[in-house]
Amino acid sequence: MTSKQRAYLKGLSNNLTAIFQVGKASITPEMVISVDEALEKRELIKLSVLKNCFDDPKEIAETLAQRTRSKVVQVIGKKFILYRPAKKDPKIKLPK
Repeated sequence: MTSKQRAYLKGLSNNLTAIFQVGKASITPEMVISVDEALEKRELIKLSVLKNCFDDPKEIAETLAQRTRSKVVQVIGKKFILYRPAKKDPKIKLPK
């Protein structure tokens, strides 16, 4: 992913609200499945890490990205953004 594409996705994610919260159980198999389904429908999602989760948000983002075959767009504090184009009919067109 180029810096131009990353900047474009950051702009799109500004008005998104976090649809998942990572709690003290950290990453569970059920969460991976839910995030995977959300990425297929929305392509770009924002997640937040709760205060009772003691894992590093960057590590959580990288692990979730690996398990869902997505890309980490950005990690700011306890929030992060994941992106993966939909397999059928992708809606977000990235700049070249």
